[in-house]
Amino acid sequence: MRHEVRFSGFGGQGIILSAVILGRAAAIHDGKHAVQTQVYGPEARGGASMSAVIIDDDLILYPEVTSPDIYVIMSQEGFLKYGAGAPESAVMLLDAELVQDRPKCRYHAVPATYEAKNTLKKVIVANIVMLGALVAATGVVSEAAIEKAVLDSVPKGTEDLNMRALRLGFDLGRKEREG
Repeated sequence: MRHEVRFSGFGGQGIILSAVILGRAAAIHDGKHAVQTQVYGPEARGGASMSAVIIDDDLILYPEVTSPDIYVIMSQEGFLKYGAGAPESAVMLLDAELVQDRPKCRYHAVPATYEAKNTLKKVIVANIVMLGALVAATGVVSEAAIEKAVLDSVPKGTEDLNMRALRLGFDLGRKEREG
């Protein structure tokens, strides 16, 4: 099964890291093919940033996302620039605290930033909360694969915090999927 996932938010939210972790989970821990791309530029200073991942059971012949079926949007500007035109067939996860608009496609409003700030006391892990919600809500990779990829990717000494963030995201994603 092929998935094209587009992540967007603002510089500093870990949007690129999220895509790297998802690609690593798919390619290294789930045995699929994955390609990750990103946009560099003034985005690194707080503007809208974007990163994307293609995950496929088959070889990926073209590395650019052309028609995303899954969106992860963590800022209003990111929504306007990279998510507002999502097709009705797509699935979108929105940061409930930071994205005011709602798409025409099926969506899940996930309180990732709110929960990172208030439950975990570290807003910096909001992207990891959102990754957990993404995996639980869509099954794009296995939970075991994303756990291993997070542990492979985060700075030493932050593993416990990041695993708590990921598991909190799993819970939020399951609620959204069932609710």
